[in-house]
Amino acid sequence: MSDSHYALFDTVLGRCGVAWSEQGLTRVALPHADDDALRARLAPAIEAAPPPRVAAAIAQITDHVAGRPSQLDTIELDMRGLSDFQAELYFYAQQIPSGQTSTYSALAARLRKPGAARAVGQAMGKNPFPIVVPCHRVLAAHQGTGGFSAPGGVVTKARLLAAEGFTLAIQPDLPF
Repeated sequence: MSDSHYALFDTVLGRCGVAWSEQGLTRVALPHADDDALRARLAPAIEAAPPPRVAAAIAQITDHVAGRPSQLDTIELDMRGLSDFQAELYFYAQQIPSGQTSTYSALAARLRKPGAARAVGQAMGKNPFPIVVPCHRVLAAHQGTGGFSAPGGVVTKARLLAAEGFTLAIQPDLPF
């Protein structure tokens, strides 16, 4: 039996989900094609009513994407299974203030690995906690969007940044 549970919830982006363990959130899932795809992303967790600390995290995430941004670094995360590199990177990414951005190379330098911008990008692409660990705030050099592995790609990235009051220099079509 799984020690991990999940819940789905509605946001202005669409239906999202979170999975959690006793240690904290294990995954945040942005909207997928349908609820079955979203549930598959959160597997092998079991659907359940969220306990109060998870319900509070859901409320924070929902408010954040609706344009009422807050610092989400108080949400407990279960980082078991992540590499030390990923855990340290995600910690530094959480320090990027809402409405501001950084670059892959700046985060690599912060990690004392100045040649690791590509590794930073790959780790951000595997971020299990989008929004809470704000990978959408990490851009390529010269304000380029860089990639975004979540459903919707760079359009979702731009929508998340717009909710925080930041407009990309290169603006994809934002269907709100």
